[in-house]
Amino acid sequence: MSESLTTLSETRVFGGWLKRVRHQSAAVDCAMTFAVFLPPQVESGAKVPVVYWLSGLTCTDENFTQKAGAFRVAAELGLAIVAPDTSPRGEGVPGDPDGAWDFGLGAGFYVDATERPWAGHYRMHDYVTRELPALVEANFPVTGKRSIAGHSMGGHGALVCALKHPGFYKAVSAFAPIVNPAAVPWGEKAFGRYLGPDRERWLEWDACALMRKATERLPILIDQGDRDGFLEAQLKPQALVSVAEEIGHPVTLRMQPGYDHSYFFISSFIEDHLRHHAAALAG
Repeated sequence: MSESLTTLSETRVFGGWLKRVRHQSAAVDCAMTFAVFLPPQVESGAKVPVVYWLSGLTCTDENFTQKAGAFRVAAELGLAIVAPDTSPRGEGVPGDPDGAWDFGLGAGFYVDATERPWAGHYRMHDYVTRELPALVEANFPVTGKRSIAGHSMGGHGALVCALKHPGFYKAVSAFAPIVNPAAVPWGEKAFGRYLGPDRERWLEWDACALMRKATERLPILIDQGDRDGFLEAQLKPQALVSVAEEIGHPVTLRMQPGYDHSYFFISSFIEDHLRHHAAALAG
């Protein structure tokens, strides 16, 4: 492992290893922590494909690693999973001026901010799509085959990453994603501050807008609980389905009866998502 990476912990799980790693990021100009699960296949010398997981508001890498229940299936399928933090952190990194939970620290929205004081650190899209994959592929036994998934704000991030970088990912999926952030309160708050008042610029980070001009038809799997308290005001998955139907983009939206926004929901269907990714990554 490169001297630029510091291993914080190593935990044996389902025959593989879960590692937490810290490094100094040029993209976001601070120290960043991410988790990487390496399945047992790497111990025999194999290189494996990677699923990148983007978490939601207030989360760190540990929400997914401790609650999603993903590692048994990832070990079976021979998938590495990489889970970065949701924002830059540390001394000198600005947060929400009012101390709110839905902006700033823990709420990077996977965009590249252009407005001060956030532009210096909040470049999470650049981090996730450029710096982190290069770091992972240089330091761990993985192939260049990647896919991406996420939850809520992270579901937004996963969709945007895939739509903005055709050919870079083999598959994409999301749990309860914010599909049209330019038109919902969470997105309006974040984009207004990170990107400024020009709403046309916001559309560069909105999955519904990006899908309309997508050059790739990467199949999208979305799970959404029908008892999710954020469904009507913030998530609105049908907006993306409507665009997909209009232009012929393959999207599978599964409305799951009785499920909410929590990791109980994610852990119930994570196996389906990992199998969705494994099939694409094996192709």
